[in-house]
Amino acid sequence: MLPLLRCVPRALGFAVAGFRAAAPFPPLRPLLQPAPRPCARPFGLLSVRSGSARLPSLLRPRRPCSCGCGALHTEGDKAFVEFLSDEIKEEKKIQKHKSLPKMSGGWELEVNGTEAKLVRNVAGEKITVTFNINNSIPPTYDGEEEQPSQGQKAEEQEPELTSTPNFVVEVIKSGGKKALVLDCHYPEDEVGQEEADESDIFSIREVSFQSTGESEWKDTNYTLNTDSLDWALYDHLMDFLADRGVDNTFADELVELSTALEHQEYITFLEDLRGFVKSQ
Repeated sequence: MLPLLRCVPRALGFAVAGFRAAAPFPPLRPLLQPAPRPCARPFGLLSVRSGSARLPSLLRPRRPCSCGCGALHTEGDKAFVEFLSDEIKEEKKIQKHKSLPKMSGGWELEVNGTEAKLVRNVAGEKITVTFNINNSIPPTYDGEEEQPSQGQKAEEQEPELTSTPNFVVEVIKSGGKKALVLDCHYPEDEVGQEEADESDIFSIREVSFQSTGESEWKDTNYTLNTDSLDWALYDHLMDFLADRGVDNTFADELVELSTALEHQEYITFLEDLRGFVKSQ
């Protein structure tokens, strides 16, 4: 009996070896990897079953509209066009200036899209002020919004949007080869401030010289930052601008001009967007 029992493990060993040769084990790494877990979120794309005749809306082929134009029209596009039409009507209703307001002081206005240029000649000097209305409206924070008073509608409490763009003043002497360039901006705490003292509503941020013969300004030219500038020198620079017509009155009129131009371009953008969505 004992010899027979000793033969059993040997026979099993041969059988296992033969089984391994016939069907090798899979590599160890896939066995150690976690099994994929099904997604619990009920997305429409993931709920499609194999062989199912019902497809979610994202997988259904879009068919041309019944008008025969061959274009894609959806209910969302139709609602979008209606919303844009109402928005354009409301914006035109609150538009203050149907045409751009004029600047006092003999400034000539040149507009190229969102960029505007004001040019003035004084005693042989050419003063050019350039600004762009893109990103010129300061953001409105939730803390700044006032709660509507009792009996007043929320629509009447909406703040008026004002465009306060950065602007660059370029002064060129007659026959000069250099231009004095002053980069100016509106500090947020100064815009719309009405005080008894005559504080400046705009500030000079940087000052540099640039060559008049170059189409683009060079960053290699020295630029003076006014953050650490002596106040006496800064005051002389502000007086230099005021003597050439760039003062608080000019800055106020520039805000009015920029706001009108920004609103005009916004309405044009809405009309172009409506035409794009509606186009066939």
